[in-house]
Amino acid sequence: MLLGAALGTLPDLDVFIDFGGAVENFTYHRGFSHSLLVLTPASVLIWLLLRRWWSPVSDGPYRWLAAIGLALLTHPLLDAHTAYGTQLLWPLDVPPVSWATLFIIDPLYTLPLLVGVLLTAFRRQAGGIALRAGLAISTLYVGWSWVAQSAVMHNVDDAVAAMQLEDPQVFATPTPFNTLLWRVVVISDDTFLEGFDSLMVDEGTMRFASHGSGINALEEASDIWAVERLRWFARGFVKARIDSDRLIVSDLRMGQEPNYVFSHVVATRGNPHWKEVPTELLSVSFGDRLAVDIWNRIWSDGG
Repeated sequence: MLLGAALGTLPDLDVFIDFGGAVENFTYHRGFSHSLLVLTPASVLIWLLLRRWWSPVSDGPYRWLAAIGLALLTHPLLDAHTAYGTQLLWPLDVPPVSWATLFIIDPLYTLPLLVGVLLTAFRRQAGGIALRAGLAISTLYVGWSWVAQSAVMHNVDDAVAAMQLEDPQVFATPTPFNTLLWRVVVISDDTFLEGFDSLMVDEGTMRFASHGSGINALEEASDIWAVERLRWFARGFVKARIDSDRLIVSDLRMGQEPNYVFSHVVATRGNPHWKEVPTELLSVSFGDRLAVDIWNRIWSDGG
């Protein structure tokens, strides 16, 4: 159990690496340590070492190879279900994979697994059944998240068609702690649209609020590394704003207007061009009523 916990945590130890700046730390996280091209050979190497030095592995080598490989590889695959995204194919120069079907913390996924682990630790006879049941429930929940996202995207397609937008980019992800209320971002021209869709309420055609994306500022600062890196990392789902002559780029995938989890200061106004500066991650607060607001919105059409 302890070995499984250690292996499951191992990819996230890259969070302790200082990559040299706020944008670097943000965009290099879930990079090499989450790559399937790295973790696959790493799992074999760890298995060989344990087989050499630890008798339980040498007594049942191939079951342990499967266990070690699954503990490592399922970590980035699960991370890829979140909005943040995961560089599954590092070092290939492709944007992170972000299926965005699960919020990064979802009790309905975690609790069945946690119950199974605790029962195994303290009541071993019941543990095997509990572990299998927990794994089945959590896996079915991941499957449900794909079904839920598909239903939301169907509603989005109808709304986008009604607005007659040309070649819009669409990103849909669940709101915190659930898969019943989804937030949708649609990018078109120099604006982005934000809307919410509850699977528990018949809301008719989705409604969106329109916001400026700051595309002109993004284009003017396109030669700045941090700007291009953030646009690449988020697959274009970013917005820019200017505050006290500072250019701030926000990742539209995480948070909601006007508060975003990741907003970085990337440049200051020069004469006449934007001037690159050491990047800075701005703090954000969502207030104490977030969970209550989400719960209420799940069961209403939002007015």
